[in-house]
Amino acid sequence: MLEIGAVKLENRIIAAPLAGYSNPVYRRQCRRYGAGLAVSEMISDKALHYKNAKTQDMCRIFPDEHPVSLQLFGSDPDTLAEAAEYLSEHTDCEIIDFNMGCPVPKVLRSQAGSWLMHHPDAAFKAVKAIKEHTNRPVTVKIRAGWSAEEINCVEIARLCEEAGASAIAVHGRTRTQMYEGKANPEYIRMVKEAVGIPVIANGDIRTPEDADRMLEITKADGIMIGRGLLGRPFFLQQLNAHFSGQEFTMPTYEERLDILMQYAGELCDYEGEMIGIRMMRSMAGWYIAGMPYAAACRGKLAQMRTLADLHEIVYAYREEIQRGYDNG
Repeated sequence: MLEIGAVKLENRIIAAPLAGYSNPVYRRQCRRYGAGLAVSEMISDKALHYKNAKTQDMCRIFPDEHPVSLQLFGSDPDTLAEAAEYLSEHTDCEIIDFNMGCPVPKVLRSQAGSWLMHHPDAAFKAVKAIKEHTNRPVTVKIRAGWSAEEINCVEIARLCEEAGASAIAVHGRTRTQMYEGKANPEYIRMVKEAVGIPVIANGDIRTPEDADRMLEITKADGIMIGRGLLGRPFFLQQLNAHFSGQEFTMPTYEERLDILMQYAGELCDYEGEMIGIRMMRSMAGWYIAGMPYAAACRGKLAQMRTLADLHEIVYAYREEIQRGYDNG
């Protein structure tokens, strides 16, 4: 079990926020398969200030995905305070997270995300403003630092704790690494040794052995998994079984296709078929990664236009796999 403020999680596995993906459908899937907590994609404080309808809709939470954390990004203490009040008054999220890890240039230009790793004073004021305007636990997601020459995760973590954060998630890459290279768990260990609040380790966890290694090196209180869950939510089940010493059986190809179809249907229900299928063009391929004849099927999935197209492609793919078995 992992406690973040007054919120008690069922386990210590957290589904990381993924921009463009961590909507209620994705978060509910992660909870269904065993995540102790799922975090939303980034919600702009400025967009909430200007009452942007699309951004307000991003704050929607399904009844069956609790507990859930909604993630803010920005750097202006005034609009962050306002956004924290909005989430506290208009949503039933259990936790408010603050993003100081996003490395993409568009976010940096708005003086948000990893930009704050480069500006510790602004980081402290931002976290403090959020904490002072909500009764929910506030968590912060950071990186190891701005660059290999500027590893300041310990300094930033201590400032976040001083500002009132209840937990901190550390991604073991720097901003300049983006998503390349390897995450360094030693930086996460340094943060764990420096603060008294729970520390969540993030980066390159794709197998139970990766999780064991991360926890052994960092002594972290929990783990956070992002891209390692794309197309394979059952990895959450595998991890929970691993941690509890139970047996786990990987889903069959048929079961993986069922998972794909269920997710696509729920996504189309939520986003509408046109947007849902557009999103699935890039997502569907993750669900069949490593399966027989996946390359050809992935090409067809990338061009589908309707949910009926998806059903037809998957049906034909099932038949192709079965013929392979029969001929094998």
